[in-house]
Amino acid sequence: MFNLEHIKRVAHEVGFDLCGVAHTSIFEEDRAFLKEWIEQGYASSLDYLKRNIDCRADATLLVEGAKSVIVCAVTYKNRVSDGYPTNHRTKVASYACTTDYHTTIKQMLFEMCAHLKEMDPDLSARCFVDSAPILEKRYAVEAGLGWIGRQSLLITPEYGSFVLLGEIVMTAECDRYDTPYNGIGCGECHRCVEACPNNAIKERHIDTSRCISCATIERKGEEQCSLHGWIFGCDECQSVCPYNRKAPYYTNIKLEPQFSPLEMCAEDWSSLSEMEFADKFSATPLARAGMRRILENVDLNRE
Repeated sequence: MFNLEHIKRVAHEVGFDLCGVAHTSIFEEDRAFLKEWIEQGYASSLDYLKRNIDCRADATLLVEGAKSVIVCAVTYKNRVSDGYPTNHRTKVASYACTTDYHTTIKQMLFEMCAHLKEMDPDLSARCFVDSAPILEKRYAVEAGLGWIGRQSLLITPEYGSFVLLGEIVMTAECDRYDTPYNGIGCGECHRCVEACPNNAIKERHIDTSRCISCATIERKGEEQCSLHGWIFGCDECQSVCPYNRKAPYYTNIKLEPQFSPLEMCAEDWSSLSEMEFADKFSATPLARAGMRRILENVDLNRE
């Protein structure tokens, strides 16, 4: 059995801003909502969301005998997170300006997990960063980190929604667990809904066929929605959130931006050679889309 406060100390020592621990649960309501969301066509071409629905709702199907889920968060807010000039036509989501968070956060989780296994060599645990079907935002709420906002993202009181999540699902129990978040939340605010240029935000869920982030990264070879100047991802709904406006910038050096899209125009992107693109962006999330896809998005925004 682990001490809750000790787990949180370890999380902060490896660089996380927030940490909470929840007991494993079966989220029947979330499972039913996800199935209905998919049936209504809101998942569009995101086929991976249509698989392993039962696993998403039950973490014990990912780690046999799982008792606890440690949820960690780190803020990545930077200058780009505050928004772009209205005439900027090559916008990149602010999380994509840093080293790929899958690598960064997974390393932090591995370091944390190694420490826990030193205390309990028999511990069985797995680390996840978008790498398995788990309802990470729901577990973040259960672990007391924040609430799921109207734009479907986790919002934390301290850092807004500019946070990246990682989880450790383990077979050990804690001496106590965090209380699920039950704060004020979004209240009557609808700024994110109003800010979305394609009306993709419904009530706490997304129509991915209208989502700019999905259009610039996920969808290929099908009709595109308007990109409104974005070439990778989208921060429109986040930049207007009152919690994000007052949130502090990142302090973890691992989340330091590797480039500034504010300083790049369409001509700068189009003039990149394959070697230059690889040298500048291979460690960032942009590598996932690749140079060709990025330049296609640049061209779409010229029209």
